[in-house]
Amino acid sequence: MLLRVLIGLTLIALPLLSAQEKPAVVKSYQVPYKTTIPKHLVVRVKINGKGPFNFILDTGAPAMIIATKIGEKAGLANGEDGWAVLDKLEIEGGPTLTKIKARVETPFQLEGMNGLGMAGLEIHGLMGYHILARYRMEIDFTRNKMTWTEIDNSVPEPGRIRKGVGGMGGLDVMGSMMKSLGGMLGRKANPEISLRGLVGLTLENGDEYPTVVGVLENGPAGKAGVRKGDLILKVNDRTVTSVGDILRFAGKISPGQKISLLIKRKDGEQTITFLTGEGI
Repeated sequence: MLLRVLIGLTLIALPLLSAQEKPAVVKSYQVPYKTTIPKHLVVRVKINGKGPFNFILDTGAPAMIIATKIGEKAGLANGEDGWAVLDKLEIEGGPTLTKIKARVETPFQLEGMNGLGMAGLEIHGLMGYHILARYRMEIDFTRNKMTWTEIDNSVPEPGRIRKGVGGMGGLDVMGSMMKSLGGMLGRKANPEISLRGLVGLTLENGDEYPTVVGVLENGPAGKAGVRKGDLILKVNDRTVTSVGDILRFAGKISPGQKISLLIKRKDGEQTITFLTGEGI
């Protein structure tokens, strides 16, 4: 009987001792995202300090794939093993990785999507499994941010790419066909990529004009006096009726350039002018 009691006490004591151990520090991030017209998830990143750039989350891609023109802007080139190495990858919302392998090329998916304008915004690459498997992701489509939590998941480095391997065969032809179709539809294939200036606003479509639903603290627009609830009537004297209009006009403005917003409030209309910033 005494032996049974001692054994019972021992089994009870073990969890109590383990509960006193310090839990590992786990980092979580709130990562803003957008959805394309076909409902792909897109996040913004900076590569070696350049950007921001738009990347589709694609678990079907084994690693990160960066469009050729973006690779050139970031000073990247594929090495003898077929991979480029990013010194620093910054994902909007906080996650930062260093010395990450990526492939610099423009796959048929990007040629087709950008050639046809299918996404509704310019896509600069694919963020694949090698990056995404490092996080547990929680997505609530009623919010504009995902929760990324770091997990202890050792992801193998991408292997060497053999010469002559890496093409998509018949899928390359499909990409070319999509690009040609885009030309016949009047869409510009592979538009010139330029770095977009940071404005610092979150927008939603309203009944008549786009509405400001969020202002980045210490962002260019916020410092200039743009407020939550403002309606945006014009961007650089061009009338806008949707968030898409604003993205199209503002997307042509580089960091450090002037942007003028005609806004409407309860007390009337006013023009707010400021310089766009750099960064995510």
